[in-house]
Amino acid sequence: MPVMIIVKNELLRISPKDAHKLEFSLNKGQTWLPRFVAGSNIGEFKDLVDTGKELIATTSVGLCFSVNGGRTWLRRR
Repeated sequence: MPVMIIVKNELLRISPKDAHKLEFSLNKGQTWLPRFVAGSNIGEFKDLVDTGKELIATTSVGLCFSVNGGRTWLRRR
């Protein structure tokens, strides 16, 4: 269950302190910046996958996707 993936030139991870948050790093994980904070419609992130066209996340409320590098997320219905 990956909590960190490589997306283009960035590392993207589920925050180890709060599973509602995604963080990114541009320097191989030396420093992390916030990318997205999920509300109740997305829930807690459990798993991340990069399909090449979109990011897929398994969350506490179901399957979600992002087409902009994890900046915004929608539930897959």
